[in-house]
Amino acid sequence: MDVRKLAVDAKLASRRLAAATSTEKNQALLLMADALERRMVEVLQENVQDVAAGRKKPLSAVQIDTLLLDEHRLEVVTRELRTLASMPDPVGEVVRGWITTDGLRIEKRRVPFGVITVAYEARPSVTVDAAALCVKTGNAVILCGGVDSFASNRILTEVLTGAVLEAGLPRASVQFLASKDRADLAELLTQEDAVDLVVPRGGELARFVVENTHIPVITAAGGNCHVYVDRAAELNQALAIAINSKVARPGVPNAAETLLVHEAVAEAFLPRIIKELQDRKVKVYACELTRTILGELGHQLEEATDGHWASEFQAMEMAVKVVKSLAEAVEHIGRYGTGHSEAIVTRDLEASTRFVDEVDAATVYVNASTRFTEGAALGLGGEIGVSTQKLHARGPLSLRELTTVKYVITGSGHTR
Repeated sequence: MDVRKLAVDAKLASRRLAAATSTEKNQALLLMADALERRMVEVLQENVQDVAAGRKKPLSAVQIDTLLLDEHRLEVVTRELRTLASMPDPVGEVVRGWITTDGLRIEKRRVPFGVITVAYEARPSVTVDAAALCVKTGNAVILCGGVDSFASNRILTEVLTGAVLEAGLPRASVQFLASKDRADLAELLTQEDAVDLVVPRGGELARFVVENTHIPVITAAGGNCHVYVDRAAELNQALAIAINSKVARPGVPNAAETLLVHEAVAEAFLPRIIKELQDRKVKVYACELTRTILGELGHQLEEATDGHWASEFQAMEMAVKVVKSLAEAVEHIGRYGTGHSEAIVTRDLEASTRFVDEVDAATVYVNASTRFTEGAALGLGGEIGVSTQKLHARGPLSLRELTTVKYVITGSGHTR
């Protein structure tokens, strides 16, 4: 395919999008929602092909769940599109304004990046999220979806592009890199004069992108997330939070992979949580102290290793460790965590304050599941990933994170 033309067309489209009104962009999002509802059967038929091919590979049950689209999931997507259309447009927002001592008027305004390439693997819903957020923020987008969701991504892009055209915006506002060859993505990553930003989702893909481009990159990496049950935790609450964090959708980056339990509540809590995890078919890897406390049940559990502590399982698997203190929990998270989402369950204000202050992560929770690290769930209007970097954008990459700034300086014949 002609990768160069893809990038150049996107650059030309980005200039029109940068000048588009909020009404035009919001109309495009509403038309996207209408088109998805109208062509839902077609989209689901293509997704069936992807899922069938995935089962033949075979992909795991969790991977299939990540790949799957159904009527309910598409209804959620269309609802979120309409919500996004109703949200304020960040483009043109004056972040800060002032007048210098010699009378220059300064405004720091939000503006689009221009062209954003989003590279991702299985989840086809990312296609819609990325397209909608980029259009809303005045950016042209090139979607580079994974092989496993190729048919789904292709039909979704076709539907979204039709809506963009109907709204009077350029066709190249939303484009799909219709290739299963990683070499085409590598070529796109060399288009420094046309592409302004690359957002890769997932650790392996992020490494590939960083190694093959000089274009600025914001990585939306995976998550090795933890739930820490403090000595002052309300244990029924801790049980609900730990279970939800692990099993609600184990294949997503905000799922918890390790459970840390303070030794003061370990004897009371561990039998309950381990039984609940096992009842839900979660394989547990346990530290030596956990196995000792559980007695006969503990001896049936596989002993946890450094490899387990460092793993993002993305499966019905979880590591469990007893810690002697909050400080040990924070140290463990600092050593093995990826800076994505970390949670403490406690009724102790001092403990929660220390956890929030000392844990280095994009999102930190007190008495809540890690599963809320997602743009729509946080009221941000969706996201195209969660950044664990420490640039201007950290956490969910939502509307404001998909803009940059320019300084507008107005004088009255000023010279220097």
